[in-house]
Amino acid sequence: MWGRVLFAGLARAVLLFGVAATSAFSEEARAAGAAYVVDTADVSEPGACKVESWISTASNRDFFAATTPTCVVDVFRPMELSSELIRTRADTEWTSGIAPKIKTNLVPTAIGSWGIAISGLAAYDLTNQQTVAMFATVPATLRLSNVLRINLNAGWEWDRIAGQHYATYGAGVDWRTPDNVWTLTAEVFGQLGARQDAVGVTEPRFQVGLRWRPIDDFNVDLIYGRNIYGENANWITLATVVRFHVGK
Repeated sequence: MWGRVLFAGLARAVLLFGVAATSAFSEEARAAGAAYVVDTADVSEPGACKVESWISTASNRDFFAATTPTCVVDVFRPMELSSELIRTRADTEWTSGIAPKIKTNLVPTAIGSWGIAISGLAAYDLTNQQTVAMFATVPATLRLSNVLRINLNAGWEWDRIAGQHYATYGAGVDWRTPDNVWTLTAEVFGQLGARQDAVGVTEPRFQVGLRWRPIDDFNVDLIYGRNIYGENANWITLATVVRFHVGK
């Protein structure tokens, strides 16, 4: 009973709220809606849910905090709906935001062959009451073995604040231990288009992180990042993920 109530609440939150917004919102919204930026092509089975939360601090004293409830629902096909709620500070300015994201798998992932998905996201700045960015992304995943996979992303971003369109890209690798307790992730990502006044906006960005997953339903990540929001700063992120399944 409680599982059904919680699932209904999360599904409603996903539909009414959304996934990723920030101060300098159009720059800090993430197409993946997670602590790691490069998305995978995987979509879990219907009923699979998780809540991912993370806090990031930067060398220039910027701050970012987010929590993202996510559930997979069966709407003609499995659809991953997520809702990230954001609170952030850039310089001395605080901003809150939300954005909806939807993702579905088109080609299942498998060892030795590429899996493909498609996702869309719209970022909304609650502080200034405006939609600031929209994203469309095609994630692709190649599993080289049971413990190693490569993720590639290609997409489009419309930055409504700057009035610019960008091509977005990302590449990442996940390497885990056979018992799935430890995972090392490294990724590079960014956007291509007209340069803005802000240094770092069109420069490459990267992150490297270590995940500890003592049980299947919970993990903790410690991540180092550089220029992850286009501000040329160093970032440290602490993230957690709690997983559960409706009906189990």
